[in-house]
Amino acid sequence: MKPIKTYDVVVIGSGLGGLVTALLLAQEGKSVCVLEKNNQYGGNLQTFVRDKTIFDTGVHYIGGLDKNENLGRYFSYLNILNDLELTPLNKNQFDCISFGSEKILYPQAQGYANFIDQLVVFFPEEKEALQKYIDTIQWYCQQFPLYNLQQGFGYNEEVMQQSVEKVMNSITTNKKLQAVLLGNGFLSALNVTETPFYVHALTVNSYIQSAWRCVKGGSQITKAFIKQLRHFNADLFKHQKVEKLHFNGSTLESCETHNTIYKANQFVSDIDVQQLFSMFSTENKQKPYVKRIQQLQNTLSVFSVHLVLKPKTIDYFNHNIYHFEEVNDAFSCRNNWQASRPKMMVITTNPHTKNDVFAQSISLMTYMDYEKVQQWQDTFNTVNYESERGNDYQFFKDEIVDNMLTILTKYFPDIRSQIQSVHTSSPLSYRDYIGSTDGSMYGFEKSAQQPLKTLISPKTKIDNLFLTGQNIRLHGILGVTITGFLTVGEMLGKEYFFDKVFKKVGYE
Repeated sequence: MKPIKTYDVVVIGSGLGGLVTALLLAQEGKSVCVLEKNNQYGGNLQTFVRDKTIFDTGVHYIGGLDKNENLGRYFSYLNILNDLELTPLNKNQFDCISFGSEKILYPQAQGYANFIDQLVVFFPEEKEALQKYIDTIQWYCQQFPLYNLQQGFGYNEEVMQQSVEKVMNSITTNKKLQAVLLGNGFLSALNVTETPFYVHALTVNSYIQSAWRCVKGGSQITKAFIKQLRHFNADLFKHQKVEKLHFNGSTLESCETHNTIYKANQFVSDIDVQQLFSMFSTENKQKPYVKRIQQLQNTLSVFSVHLVLKPKTIDYFNHNIYHFEEVNDAFSCRNNWQASRPKMMVITTNPHTKNDVFAQSISLMTYMDYEKVQQWQDTFNTVNYESERGNDYQFFKDEIVDNMLTILTKYFPDIRSQIQSVHTSSPLSYRDYIGSTDGSMYGFEKSAQQPLKTLISPKTKIDNLFLTGQNIRLHGILGVTITGFLTVGEMLGKEYFFDKVFKKVGYE
């Protein structure tokens, strides 16, 4: 007979959404338990160490974290902001966009006026368009009150139906400038014909306000949450993968892991929604909303190359580089490959102190469809369950690494001689560690044609089961944080809960 633990709330999954929701409920006096299947809490906040060097799984930089900006204010309410060790990215170029063999690095800068000033150097005839772009982004952000910590919960469907392509064409017909402005579309799984412009606007606006890197990686965010959760007497358990859900009609009574049964008045799921539904009872699987969500398209996954550098060989670079083989490659994350060579690549590094002089590592990331690794889908490999995927898989990765290093020589000509060791991750790595069905980085793909289709309510048709995480509203650190607040608002009552939030950290 398995032991039974009972709480007010059980949170399944310790990604950022689960941590935000759990902490807010613990602050409200609820007895809270968080269940994590892995050895490390945090989902995409996790870091890993290779060759004595820290690498990020997913958090490479964060926007809007000044104490007077939106994420800074949300983190202040959670009382974790002061525990984070951050370093700002270059004010004049936090992101650089580059095409093919062209030598120019087009800058995206922090501060609205500075953003325009830095780009107008390269596009002197487009100053009016640049101003219109900034005005348009700010206008779209104003349509989503919670983004700005202001009262209001509704959504304007007409605003959400405007695609990136449609809005950008109304701003400028200069395709090169469009590609530069959309060059960090990796952050929003960009597909200009499908992606709603609001997704782009909400994502990039916070970085234009301020852009930061986490010293020694994003796992410090997790540690700050755990510190607060323990302060409020929440229980956290690793190696507790939920294997079964037990229902009484439309009420969830308990969830079960390999060694424990957890009962609660309310449950919150931060795991992949489609995997959650696979554990539903036969009766609850038949609900129309379950079938609708099961049919949604996931965003792409990522192939990453992590380089440990020889000491003191490459200067620390305080910006990110977005490389595209051609200008048109900036407009869609799909069709990203020519054989084993990607058409786009993100180049970043991770600071180990606030004043790094030399880079200790470089990470390269590119989109990859799960289909490229599907022949190895029956394998599973994590630190706790090590299993080789085979020589053909290693050859597949080695070819890609060689091509990505060739691209990297544009920016660091001697890079091959400056590498100490090479480490990789594929969509299978993200699938096995994070738990998404096919290694998806950003959850469900948003569609301007059907914007409400992927606007999933935190409240399910199960009376006491709620959802949080990147699939529910918007992905990314800011999007998932806001979603966690929305989830708790549904659980406790929106008016009561958000009145407290706005009185403490909201804008006037």
